[in-house]
Amino acid sequence: MTEKTPSDRPDFNKLVELMATLRGEGGCAWDREQTLRSLPKYLIEEAYELVDAVADDDTDSIEEEVGDLFFLLLFFAQIGREEGRFDVFGAIERTYHKMVRRHPHVFGDASARNANEVLAHWHGIKAHEYTDENGKPPSAIGNIPRHLPALFKAQKIQRNVSRVGFDWGKAEEVLAKAEEELGELREAIRSGDKHALAEELGDLLFSIANFARFLNVESEEALEQTNKKFIRRFQEMEAKLTASGRPLTDYTLEEMDAEWERAKLSESPPHGSKQR
Repeated sequence: MTEKTPSDRPDFNKLVELMATLRGEGGCAWDREQTLRSLPKYLIEEAYELVDAVADDDTDSIEEEVGDLFFLLLFFAQIGREEGRFDVFGAIERTYHKMVRRHPHVFGDASARNANEVLAHWHGIKAHEYTDENGKPPSAIGNIPRHLPALFKAQKIQRNVSRVGFDWGKAEEVLAKAEEELGELREAIRSGDKHALAEELGDLLFSIANFARFLNVESEEALEQTNKKFIRRFQEMEAKLTASGRPLTDYTLEEMDAEWERAKLSESPPHGSKQR
């Protein structure tokens, strides 16, 4: 990272002005065409690019992606300002006061000895904030974003209902439920009912995600690790088999399987375990 003096750095207001210029008369045609509904896909893409940079522990990329994500948020705020709905300064003010309110152990008289107590404060305050005019608290799962990735969303649903006591007692019970769902999936396969098959497969995935939660494993991260492992092994197999110039489709499944097993054996055993 190149060191700069404060006078060399564009300040926040300049970035806000830059965004307004891009959206204004004589600005960028593409920027001017965007709406609040067209931007979310770019926001998701930028967020995942930041996640990748963090996973790679690439400092330059992290800094760049934080900036890109920040700029895209300003894009939302600029459109909100143009439509007379909100602006970036109002958004910042709301977040500032919300964070102060939700950290009474820092800015108030409450105490929290550990992260679990901090979360208890947070969820209690959040529930109070969303209580309606009749004093009715919100649904335990009413504020979960609809567009979360399904596996991540499943565990969030399960965590939320657990906080109100709707949960299994131990991991073995959850595993038994997953095994029950697997049996129901087998029955659906035998029946040939595609609707039932999809439903039972969904139930099985939900149960597996719940079992992962009991093991304190993030199911989304666990599946992504398997994705990466599969990609790594497949590309190693692919490179070995196609090095002679023959396309992969010329090889039999047995030949590919043999090279796949060699790719597995070439990897170092994780955490000092014996390679099987």
